[in-house]
Amino acid sequence: MQKYIRGMIVPLLLCFLAAACSKSPTNDTASTANEAPPVASVNVVKATPQELTLTRGESGDALVSLKITNGYHVNANPPSYSYLKATELELQPAAGITVEFITYPDALVKKFAFAEKPLAVYEGETTLKARLKADKTAPAGKHNLSAKLRVQACDDKVCYAPGALDLTVPVDIK
Repeated sequence: MQKYIRGMIVPLLLCFLAAACSKSPTNDTASTANEAPPVASVNVVKATPQELTLTRGESGDALVSLKITNGYHVNANPPSYSYLKATELELQPAAGITVEFITYPDALVKKFAFAEKPLAVYEGETTLKARLKADKTAPAGKHNLSAKLRVQACDDKVCYAPGALDLTVPVDIK
């Protein structure tokens, strides 16, 4: 009788063990697809600088278009609370081109569950403007100004760690 029980139990245990240790490929794919990647503020915003043509001695607006992923927003400049990080564009002057000032768009004011008061935010598509001036002695030709765009992205429940995008703003001096 003991031989009979051992003869039945051992194969049953092996079947259970094999079933427990194996995973079908479809399960791996499904579980990976359902796991959301961590949200990074810089992955929520796409920034596209547009080329600016300036005549020596004149000023003009360099435009940086922002496209914010649907379902997210970034803090406006200025932000609603001091602890929130504002959307901020920083340009480095170069080759006789100076930055006079930067203009931020009007914010949307929206209420979110995680904040006591409504917040000033940017959503969807918006544009930042940097007023640049070409000195009278600025060398003619194409120039690339280094820039950083700092953002803090949020969804309707939480804000994520701030991040910075490196940009190049093309300027053509005539």
